[in-house]
Amino acid sequence: MLEAIFWKPQFRWVPERIEVLRPIRQFTLRRNETSDLPLMQKALTGTRVNTVERRDQRSAMCLRDVEYRIYARVELADGADKNEAAYRDQFRRRVQRGACFQQPFLGTREFPTAFFPPDDRPPIPVSKDLGVMLHRIHYGEKTRFDWFTARLQDGVMHIPAQGVPGVEDV
Repeated sequence: MLEAIFWKPQFRWVPERIEVLRPIRQFTLRRNETSDLPLMQKALTGTRVNTVERRDQRSAMCLRDVEYRIYARVELADGADKNEAAYRDQFRRRVQRGACFQQPFLGTREFPTAFFPPDDRPPIPVSKDLGVMLHRIHYGEKTRFDWFTARLQDGVMHIPAQGVPGVEDV
């Protein structure tokens, strides 16, 4: 979400904690997808995409009416032309104006989100285990995922500096 508001190759966002500001409400979503992709070769030969035989039903547990306050720091990359404070100030100005690099979303593009300057409301008074969450994706020859065990403590989820390495995507 932060990268959707302000992204530059000279730095990356490192989230440190997330405050949950609205009660947690869930809903399930079931949708049909197809594993038969409409390739250009199929289009040229007139072959049809067979959605009936190649249909997969996917089910997802989603969150409804969410509101978060995200705390993150700027980590400079090699060759950065400004300091952390300059990038943070530029980010704050963009939030004030409602400007973004691309439309922010939560999880997938099917869930676009709005953003606005933070206020002083306290987080929800809830503590619970949230399970294993994605910490970071390392792109390269082989994509690697890092994970962490998330816990909400009085409405605040602290994100560790390092995740636990997971399985590489071949």
